[in-house]
Amino acid sequence: MDEGKATVRLKEPPVDICLSKANSSSLKSFLSAVRLAHRGCNIEVPLSTFTPVKTSEFEKFKTKMVITSKKDYPLSKNFPYSLEHLQTSYCGLVRVDMRMLCLKNLRKLDLSHNHIKKLPATIGDLIHLQELNLSDNHLESFSVALCQSTLQKSLRSLDLSKNKIKALPVQFCQLRELTDLKLDDNELIRFPFKMGQLTNLRFLSAARNKLPFLPSEFQNLSLEYLDLFGNTFEQPKALPVIMLQTPLTLLESSARAMLYNRIPYGSHIIPFHLCQDLDTAKTCVCGRFCLSCFIQGTTTMNLHSVAHTVVLVDNMGGTEAPIISYFCSLACYVNSCDMLK
Repeated sequence: MDEGKATVRLKEPPVDICLSKANSSSLKSFLSAVRLAHRGCNIEVPLSTFTPVKTSEFEKFKTKMVITSKKDYPLSKNFPYSLEHLQTSYCGLVRVDMRMLCLKNLRKLDLSHNHIKKLPATIGDLIHLQELNLSDNHLESFSVALCQSTLQKSLRSLDLSKNKIKALPVQFCQLRELTDLKLDDNELIRFPFKMGQLTNLRFLSAARNKLPFLPSEFQNLSLEYLDLFGNTFEQPKALPVIMLQTPLTLLESSARAMLYNRIPYGSHIIPFHLCQDLDTAKTCVCGRFCLSCFIQGTTTMNLHSVAHTVVLVDNMGGTEAPIISYFCSLACYVNSCDMLK
């Protein structure tokens, strides 16, 4: 206050009123009056005569901040709370600055070109976050906690390119508002097999990874742009992998029944490892589910069947990729083979 500065925080509406360049004694009188009024007391503190304030004297809320060097990174002061777009690239960050997670109005967060190895689950508390750019970092995973956070409802664009990610959790497919996903230049050995649940996805780029095949639900996507160039796609195997059991185990039978009838489950109802089994159940071409009793086969698909624009998968001009399918029974496998013929 001696410097003529103060902040008044209103509960309703939830707004901070920042005062600066005020006369010190007048500011103290004003805050004393506010404090008394808040307590319901009569105000007898003399206030100065009201002087109209010009619009030009108000400081505009800062909604965008771009920092692209270490020397410009704020160490001693907080980020403006009104920020909606924050970019901190080439700042040498090894972790996400927790001060960023207090920016509740944030819609776009760009942390590209840093050295971040792990993401805090509290990023999921940014309820308005629509765009998240984490390209060119040292990430090795994308946590289940983030996949199950409020990002499920808000996140539209995610850039994880140029990291060290080998696999994404099956829960990643719960981020169903995603429209743009960039995974180029990672170490991906597989896509989440429930990829088809990303029904709003329109732009998918996963070039220069180590994908040997695509999951069967990949066929359910409806993309505008697809880039899978430079992956290590394998030739489809001539013979299927048969892992059928007769009769089915009790675990297999009960798991199939739970999933088919959409019975709710969770770690508060059944053991956690069983929840993981159910989460990773395979989907047969007939729509039913299977755990560890199935036939696995591979075929090829033309990527133009799921995307309007397709980048060639190799230097030979190919647009086909191997796709892995699961069959819950011998009958499903035979029927599928007949259909292919």
